[in-house]
Amino acid sequence: MYLCSRFELIMKKDDKKQQYRVNEQIRAREVRIVGDGIESTVVPVHKALQIAEQRGVDLVEISPNAEPPVCRLIDFSKFIYQQKKKQKEMKAKQTVVNVKEIRFGPQTDDHDYNFKLKHAIGFLADGDKVKAYVFFKGRSILFKEQGEVLLLRFAADLEEYGKVESMPVLEGKRMIMFIAPKKTASQTKKSAETQETPVVVPVKKAPQQKARKEYTGPKVEGEDFDD
Repeated sequence: MYLCSRFELIMKKDDKKQQYRVNEQIRAREVRIVGDGIESTVVPVHKALQIAEQRGVDLVEISPNAEPPVCRLIDFSKFIYQQKKKQKEMKAKQTVVNVKEIRFGPQTDDHDYNFKLKHAIGFLADGDKVKAYVFFKGRSILFKEQGEVLLLRFAADLEEYGKVESMPVLEGKRMIMFIAPKKTASQTKKSAETQETPVVVPVKKAPQQKARKEYTGPKVEGEDFDD
C-alpha cells in the first residue's frame, strides 16, 4: 500500500512533464519553431533538433494541434518552472468566496432573528456569501408565504451590507435565498489604504524685527542719530 501511494505521488509530480513532447519524442515531420532571439519559421523536425542542440536547449512541443505543430526552443526545466509559476499566479488571483448558511424556521421569533442577522452582517463584512433558507418541517409547509416574507425582511435588513443574488425559491422543504457581499474584505482594506491623506504644509512665520533703541546719550553737533 505504501509503495503504491509513493508511486502515485511520483507520477503526479511528473504529470506536467508528460503533457509535452520533447526532442526525439516529437513525431511531426515539420514544426514551427519559436523562441527568444529566433525568427518564427517552419523547418523539418530534424533541422529543428539541430538548431536546439547548437543553442544548448531543448525542442519543446507547445501546440501539438497546430498545423504544423509549434515548438519552443528553451531549456525544458526552465519551461516547466515558468508554467508552474504562471499557474501559481493565476491561482493567487482567483477570489475564493465562502458560502455561510443561516437557517430559519417559518415562525422564527425576533430574538433568534436578530441573533442570526448579526451573524449574517459579520459574514458579509468578511466577504462571504450568505445562503439564507427557511426549513419547513411537516405541516409547516403551509406557512411558505410566511417564510418568504421572513427572507425578504432579512434581505431588506442586509441591504447596506449585501445584495440579493436570487430571490426566495422553494426547493423541496427549503425556501432558499442567496445574498452576496457588496464589497469583499480585501477590497475594503485596499480602498482604505489607497485613500489620500491630507498634506499639511507648515507655514513659515516672518522673522520679527527688533525694536530700534533710541539713543539717549549726549548729542554731538553735526551728527544725526535719527537715521
